[in-house]
Amino acid sequence: MSTAEKIRIAVAQTEVTTDPCANGTAIRDAMRHAADQGARLVHLGEGALSGYAGAEKLHYAGWRIDWAPVTEQLHRTMALAAELGVWVVAGGNHRLSGDHRPHNSLWVIDECGELVDRYDKRFLSHAEITGFYTPGDHACTFEVDGFRFGCLICIEVNFPELWTQQRLLGVDCVLFSTFSEDPIFEVIARGHAAVNGFWVSIAVPAQCAPTTPSAVFGPHGHVLKHARSDGPDVICVDLDRSDPVLDIALNKARPWRDIARAGHIYASRRVSDPRSTDRTSP
Repeated sequence: MSTAEKIRIAVAQTEVTTDPCANGTAIRDAMRHAADQGARLVHLGEGALSGYAGAEKLHYAGWRIDWAPVTEQLHRTMALAAELGVWVVAGGNHRLSGDHRPHNSLWVIDECGELVDRYDKRFLSHAEITGFYTPGDHACTFEVDGFRFGCLICIEVNFPELWTQQRLLGVDCVLFSTFSEDPIFEVIARGHAAVNGFWVSIAVPAQCAPTTPSAVFGPHGHVLKHARSDGPDVICVDLDRSDPVLDIALNKARPWRDIARAGHIYASRRVSDPRSTDRTSP
């Protein structure tokens, strides 16, 4: 299905509970469904495998977590990725050593079932940084079939510099995972897609879908496909560089904006003119 010009990705909108076993089962069911539709990559929401920590989840107080089922479900998910030959990007809490709080992460699993990278959320909320998580310190990009993907998580939608960094890293599609019911997240993410000229996949848990369902946005900022708003779902979308609808966004707007940012075309055309330098004359 995939070529250098096209790749099919799936966004899996699963129910995210506090039970890693239930979460793992839902993830693997979604992976099978996505693979049956020819997807090369499956993208899941924040905390999809382990569950997500937050102020309202008192069972996470003090991080009294049994990490064994998290590890087991991650390994089972890796094994299925190898069996199906698909890449998987799934959210979860990543355990650190000693008394250090975990990272809020996205695990990147390749088609051979290997854990090839991990994105750790860098910009945490007040509740996360004071009570739940350790911040990360790196960007994460990887390539599948000639397309470069990047990862961001939840409130990082509010920091344009992170999205600009993705463009500078040559990312074709940002995999944005969140556990949020804030409808403005979709609006902002669509804006980032249009401004930077890349695809954005947004994956949310099924319980957040009534407000903002999972979706894929094109480099022109328009919605390519929404998941259902009333339960779990798996949607598949082709990222197609040859789509004529995306010609302006991909082949004209994005490269022109890079030229414009460099500034040379403007510097060479500025003139010495008193009507220009005098900004108080009518």
